[in-house]
Amino acid sequence: MESKRQQKFAGVIQQDLAAIFQREGMNYLPNTLITITKVRVTPDLAIARIFLSFFNNQNPQQALQNIKLHANEIRYKLGARIKDQVRIIPQLEFFIDDTGDYVERMDKLFEKISKEDRQPETE
Repeated sequence: MESKRQQKFAGVIQQDLAAIFQREGMNYLPNTLITITKVRVTPDLAIARIFLSFFNNQNPQQALQNIKLHANEIRYKLGARIKDQVRIIPQLEFFIDDTGDYVERMDKLFEKISKEDRQPETE
């Protein structure tokens, strides 16, 4: 369970990274909308795990690799924005948020189950 401090710090990072990707996301991935779905921060606030989703992109793994290549540049830009609020700028680790795929897969399973013939209940 995350502390209030971690949650607050994660919110600051999410908000500032969203602004960075909104303004400069086209430099990293042209014609792709990058959304930050979740940010998790370690208890010492040294590492931030950022979960991204990509819209209008056919290959999310390739998009993630491209973002990882620019991680130092993104961290620098984040540092310029939050330098007055924190002592250290966290290392950034990027991951694909596959929650949408999981929900879609579960919906298909539930739909399949509901379409199966139901066995009559025996008393």
